Amino acid sequence: MRDPEHCRMKHTEEQRDLVEENEESEEEEKHHHVKTGAKTHSQTESISLLKRKDKKCFTCRQCGKSFTNKLNLRNHMRIHTGEKPFTCDQCGKSFTHGGNLKSHMIIHTGEKLHECDQCGKTFLRASNLKSHMTVHSQEKPHSCSLCGKSFSHLQNLKVHQKTHTGVRNHMCFECGKTFMTAEHLKLHQMIHTGEKPFKCSHCDKTFRRSEHVKTHERIHTGEKPYHCTACGKSFTRLSYLHSHTKNNHSK
Repeated sequence: MRDPEHCRMKHTEEQRDLVEENEESEEEEKHHHVKTGAKTHSQTESISLLKRKDKKCFTCRQCGKSFTNKLNLRNHMRIHTGEKPFTCDQCGKSFTHGGNLKSHMIIHTGEKLHECDQCGKTFLRASNLKSHMTVHSQEKPHSCSLCGKSFSHLQNLKVHQKTHTGVRNHMCFECGKTFMTAEHLKLHQMIHTGEKPFKCSHCDKTFRRSEHVKTHERIHTGEKPYHCTACGKSFTRLSYLHSHTKNNHSK
């Protein structure tokens, strides 16, 4: 007959061994889980990094600039090739992007979507309206350090400062004449090209500058926006009003 005490001790030892084995197994499993988790996290970071690198995988061979898709690269390449596939059917001017052509077409249609809520004057672009609004606010935060003259816009101050420095860094390659601003050069170049993109909406006459076509159209409309405060007489041009005031009302 087996000793009951001996059986109980043996059974207890077996239970203890089983508990220790389970604890070791759990610890090993826990350790394995941490390692696996760390590895998964590391792999996720690597994949994420590769994805970020792949976001701009279309690279220009001319200048090395990268883009997120093939279309943007193709549009960019026009800078190097000079391709301008979007052409205005009114004046023949060409553009690299369709959006630029759309903006240009407003010149011909005369569409003015942006109206000043102070005076009712309308503008082709929102940026033009924003610039105009400073006329009403009288705000001129940009001052010339040489003469003290103030301007509503920083760009106007920069142009003004060239009158002091004498800098004319925009040159016409046709005749060598130089200008203070790119806009003045562009207007000058129309003399060589014969371009007159601004067409009268009442007749076939064309002009190089938008303000010239506006003045001309007053012949058709009869509009006289410049009024003499002394006698009430009206004029189509500001210069006519100045001459009238000087000749008739100056002391």
